[in-house]
Amino acid sequence: MSMQISLSTQAANEVWGKNALLSFNDDQAIIHVPLNIDRTLVQKAARKLRAQGIKDVELVGENWDLESCWAFYQGFYTAKQDYALEFPHLDDEPQAELLARIECSDFVREIINLPAETITPIVLATQAAEFIEQQAEEYADKSAVSFTILSGEELKEKNYQGIWQVGRGSANPPAMLQLDFNPTGNPDAPVLACLVGKGITFDSGGYSIKPSDGMSTMRTDMGGAALVTGALGLAIARGLKQRVKLYLCCAENLVSSNAFKLGDIITYRNGVTAEILNTDAEGRLVLADGLIEADQQQPQVIIDCATLTGAAKIAVGNDYHSILSMDDKLVADLLVSAEVEQEPFWRLPFAELHRSQISTAFADIANIGTVPVGAGASTATAFLSYFVKNYQQNWLHIDCSATYRKTASDLWAVGATGLGVQTLAHFLLNKASM
Repeated sequence: MSMQISLSTQAANEVWGKNALLSFNDDQAIIHVPLNIDRTLVQKAARKLRAQGIKDVELVGENWDLESCWAFYQGFYTAKQDYALEFPHLDDEPQAELLARIECSDFVREIINLPAETITPIVLATQAAEFIEQQAEEYADKSAVSFTILSGEELKEKNYQGIWQVGRGSANPPAMLQLDFNPTGNPDAPVLACLVGKGITFDSGGYSIKPSDGMSTMRTDMGGAALVTGALGLAIARGLKQRVKLYLCCAENLVSSNAFKLGDIITYRNGVTAEILNTDAEGRLVLADGLIEADQQQPQVIIDCATLTGAAKIAVGNDYHSILSMDDKLVADLLVSAEVEQEPFWRLPFAELHRSQISTAFADIANIGTVPVGAGASTATAFLSYFVKNYQQNWLHIDCSATYRKTASDLWAVGATGLGVQTLAHFLLNKASM
C-alpha cells in the first residue's frame, strides 16, 4: 500500500513543530509550503520521507505542478531505485516535460552510479550513442544521428594522443565517441554547438596514485561525459532543430607496466607539447583531443564538461558546478539558463595570467600549475585553452563539482545528482533560437 502525499499552502499544526515542513494524517503525508511553492522545500520533504524508510508513494491533490513533481522526484530518488512513485495527472505539455527530465536525468545518474567494471570506456561511448539515438527516434528522427567510436590502437593511429596515452595502461581500451546530431538533413549545415565530455571511467591517479578514500568514488570521473550526453538528450526532447556534435573522451587511468609516466611528453595533433608532472591530472589530457576536434568544426559555441579538479570543489563545495571562461556574454547566458532551470552554477576566474602558470622547461605546457601557489581550477582551464584557437570567445569550461555526492544532504541522496542537464539543454535551445 502506498502513502499518499499532498501539498498544502497552509502552515502545519504546531504539534508537528514550529514551521514544520511535514505533517501526517493516517496513511497520508502533507508537505507544507508557501503559496509560491518552493521547489527546494518539496525536494527536502521528499528526502525526509525517504530517510524514514518510506518507499511507495502517490502524489495526490490539486497543488502539484511540473516543478513540484520534479522536485519531489529529485529528492525521492536513490541509487538503489528501490521505490515506487506515482505522479498525479498533469496537462500534456508539462507531463511530457516531466517524463523527458526523468528519462535524461535517470540516464545520467544511473550511468555515473554504475561500477567501473560495468561502464568501461567502450561501453560508455556505446551507451551514450544509443541513448541519443533513442531520443532522436522518439522526438525527432533516428536518421538525424550518426556516430563513430574510435578505440584502442585506432586512437594512436589517428593521433588522438591524450586519450591514447591516458588509457593505454588498462586492459579496457580507451575510446572516443564522435557523434553528429543533424536534424536539418543537410550534411553541410553549420554546427550550433560542440559538446565535449571527460569520460574517465575509473581514475586510480596512475603513478600519482590516489589514497584509497579518494579513489573509492572514481568510477564517477566520467560525470562530464554523462552530463553533456543527458543535456543533448533533453534538448532533443524539447525540440532542438539545429546541429550539435558530441565528443566523449573515454579512458581508464590505471597503473601498469604500459601506463603513462611522470616526465612523459605528449605531442598533440595541433602541435602543442605537454609534459606530464602528475598522472592524476589526466582529465585535461583526454579533453584536449576532444577540444581540438570540436574546434575544427567551427561551431558557434564549444562547451566542455568534466569532473576536473578538487580545487573547484574546494571553492564551491559539492553544491555548485563551476564555470570558467573569458567570454562574459557566454557566461551570462549560461547563468540565465541556470536561473531559469533553478540549478546552481558559479563562475570562477580564468584570465591570461593563468596561461603563463603552466610553463615548463621541457614542453610548451605542463599538465599542472608550475607556480608556488596556483589556482588549480583556473590553471586546468588554462591547459585546455591551448587546444581552442580562439579560446577567448565562444568557449565555456564547466568543472562539474556537483555531479556526485559521497554523503547525503537535505536535498540529495548519496550518488549522482544529474545537476546541469536542464541548464545545458536550455542554453542550447536558447542559442538555437537566436
